[in-house]
Order: sequence, then C-alpha cells, then structure tokens
Amino acid sequence: MAKPPAVKVRDADMSDRAELLMMRRRLWPSSHDDHSGEVDRFFQHRHKEREVFIAEMGEEIVGFIELAVRNYAEGCTTDRVLYMEGLFVKAIARRRGVGRALLDAAEAWGQALGCREFASDTMLDDQDGVTAHEQLGFEEVGALRCFKKML
Repeated sequence: MAKPPAVKVRDADMSDRAELLMMRRRLWPSSHDDHSGEVDRFFQHRHKEREVFIAEMGEEIVGFIELAVRNYAEGCTTDRVLYMEGLFVKAIARRRGVGRALLDAAEAWGQALGCREFASDTMLDDQDGVTAHEQLGFEEVGALRCFKKML
C-alpha cells in the first residue's frame, strides 16, 4: 500500500481563491454572504495580523486555517490573542495530520507576532467542532449564546 503524500502548509495566494471559497462555503454554509467579498478583501488588503494557510497533500488542496490577532478572547488574559477564525479539512484528508499541520503553522505564526494565547470558538451544537478542538489541544473555557436586534 502506498504511503499517503505528506502534508504541506503554505500561505494562501490568489491562485487558491476558488478552492478557498468552496471550502469556506462548506465550513460556513449558513452564511448569507457567498464569502467572495471577504476572500477578495483578504487578498487585496492583506496585513500582518490576518493570515490564511492552505494545506496540500500532493497537488491537492485539502484544507485551510484562517487566523487573526485579536485584542480580546473569552477566557484569555493577554491583549494579543491568536484567534482561529476557521479551520476546514476535506473529508478525504481527515485523520491524516492535516489539522495538526495547519495548527502547527498557525501557532508558529502567532508566536512570531508575540501571541502567548490561542483561542477559538464553535457553535454550541457543533459536536464535530468540539471534538476537533479537543483533539488539537484546546480546552473549553465557556459557552456563549449570542443575540442581535435589527434597528
């Protein structure tokens, strides 16, 4: 049996746009936005406190992690917190170290920016997200219910 290709993690670039859009739509299907505006803004106005890494196995893109540096995150005590805005790994590549490789790249990036804490969130009913966070070494610090009111 052939060994699966190694996971390679790199910075996202404009050539990844279509694949990144598809993965974002699968990660956040309930979003009213089709994600294209947000992806375009990321590439047009890239700055040092936002990053997207792409994971590849062989020639295929199999996942991404989207990151930001925030000045606050629930349960954190520092004012420069590395925040995982989103993590997605295609089903064909799960349980093969892709999430771990993306997280390792994220942690190195955050540490280089002076972050000492790494935070994230998931929906209360997203058991897959909870399990993934736990397997990647995150600890739950609370649950949150959000509200909005149109003006």
